[in-house]
Amino acid sequence: MADYDSVSPQKIPQQILSVSELNRLARDVLQASFPLFWVSGEISNLTRAASGHWYFSLKDASAQVRCVMFKGRNSYVDFIPREGDKIEARATVTLYEARGDFQLTIEFLRQAGLGDLFEAFEQLKRKLQFEGLFDVDRKQVIPEYAKTIGIVTSPDAAALRDVLTTLKRRNPNTQVIIYPTPVQGKGAAEKIASAIHKANERQEVDTLIICRGGGSIEDLWQFNEEIVARAIADCEIPTISGVGHETDFTICDFVADVRAATPTAAAELACQDSSHLKQKLSNLYQQLNRQMQLSLNQRSQRLDFLAQRLISPAQKLKNQIDYVKQLQSRLNYASKQILQKHQQHYKQLKISIEQLSPQAVLARGYAIVSHDDKAITDSKQLQLGQTLQIQLHVGELEANVTKKS
Repeated sequence: MADYDSVSPQKIPQQILSVSELNRLARDVLQASFPLFWVSGEISNLTRAASGHWYFSLKDASAQVRCVMFKGRNSYVDFIPREGDKIEARATVTLYEARGDFQLTIEFLRQAGLGDLFEAFEQLKRKLQFEGLFDVDRKQVIPEYAKTIGIVTSPDAAALRDVLTTLKRRNPNTQVIIYPTPVQGKGAAEKIASAIHKANERQEVDTLIICRGGGSIEDLWQFNEEIVARAIADCEIPTISGVGHETDFTICDFVADVRAATPTAAAELACQDSSHLKQKLSNLYQQLNRQMQLSLNQRSQRLDFLAQRLISPAQKLKNQIDYVKQLQSRLNYASKQILQKHQQHYKQLKISIEQLSPQAVLARGYAIVSHDDKAITDSKQLQLGQTLQIQLHVGELEANVTKKS
């Protein structure tokens, strides 16, 4: 037993703590002493509660510690942990005060050994990005209507069957050339790069798909190798990366001209749907037909307008003859009018002349008296005894002058 008499009075608690206070103080000391850190171990006693929280123990050969990962954090884990999985966890130390249990609160979880892979991934990503291999201005446009599509993948991969099925469904007329290569295992990266170089040398496809189905980061690691990245960067054919699932990202995705979420999505990006093309073609045909009909109508109307202005020589001669006949008719009509007018004027003049003629005067009882063919208008012109000629309206007389006054 400890000799309490030898204990310094300063070390003896002056306050008696409750259990709750003791656990709270212990919690504060633990949290202050252990900032966020990484720990590795094997999962055991895993429980997924209805609340969405995960409870498990993390153990090694000689010890274990209770762990909790709350729903808000475990939703970011990209794999499903199981009993016996070796993991690396980023955690804080805390104390569950209700039971006084020492435990770890897990903030992030990954499969063991991935830390080095993630670091290698980030280093290569930064290197290639600095060199400009990810730049947008170097990206090529994927052809909208590719006649031939190349596929770099394993002939035995399920992803290849998905891609071929999708291409056949969307456009059966699309030609496909497969550049077979292992996509997993030792030396696969070099073979993938070789297949890409072969496709680039042959230049027989319009679009090149690099694809593989989903898997762990180790399974997909061949597409994170620098040799594959540089092969894609050197490829003159537009490339589509369809590696893994939607949540998987590889260096291949960043270097390729387009990244697809899945191999099937890559096939959809590479090949237009034939039904869509047929509909587009139908729309273009209808639009062209309307434009042609409109153009024909406009030209037909223009032709009618020009036809009205265009006269054949025979028609023109006939029109001129008709015009001459019209002029002749008008001339004849005008001549008759002038003749009638002159005739009327002549009649009027004739009447006037007739009214003013000596005969008309004589007819009214007057007579013309002359001597030696000279008209006598004054009695002083005559001498007594001279002979006079008297002209009446009808007939003539001779008389002698017997008296003047």
